[in-house]
Amino acid sequence: MNSQEWVKVWDLPLRVFHWLLVAAFFAAYLTEDDFLTQHVWAGYLVFGLLIFRLVWGFIGNQYARFSNFLCSPGQSISYLKDMIALKSRRYLGHNPAGAAMIVLLLVSLLLTVISGFAVYGADQGAGPLAGIVDFRHEKLWEEVHEFFANFALLLVVVHILGVAVGSYIHRESLVKAMIHGYKRLSDK
Repeated sequence: MNSQEWVKVWDLPLRVFHWLLVAAFFAAYLTEDDFLTQHVWAGYLVFGLLIFRLVWGFIGNQYARFSNFLCSPGQSISYLKDMIALKSRRYLGHNPAGAAMIVLLLVSLLLTVISGFAVYGADQGAGPLAGIVDFRHEKLWEEVHEFFANFALLLVVVHILGVAVGSYIHRESLVKAMIHGYKRLSDK
């Protein structure tokens, strides 16, 4: 890649985080009832990755930092309207819709993990909430856990659609950028 035309946007830690999160979430989602040990370990991995991302949001490179891309809901909605009209502005880092998606995914996944800890503590008497969560509330925690896991899956689908539309509008592969880390410096 010619350094005049391409810029490193996504650093290696962020890219590894992203793809490990994809793998861990789907491993947890697909092992829901039948493989409890694998489900729990995948959930722990998701939790560890979320902690990493929160820290990296403050100390990572400029494109990974929350201060670089977090914006108001109004800016995200305005960007989405432009995106639907196929005339959204191109960003090197996260665009306002991506910023909203990151917040929604981080919160949803965190609530999925915490409610999973509660289920595990109530049902198995194990995990970080063992002895804290009463077994009588297990069904409630299961419902909360399933809701947020399914909501996270819906967000993933919306995220993939957004990546596809953004890639189309700006004539660049956002998936490839999340693999090798580079994006074109200019719009054209």
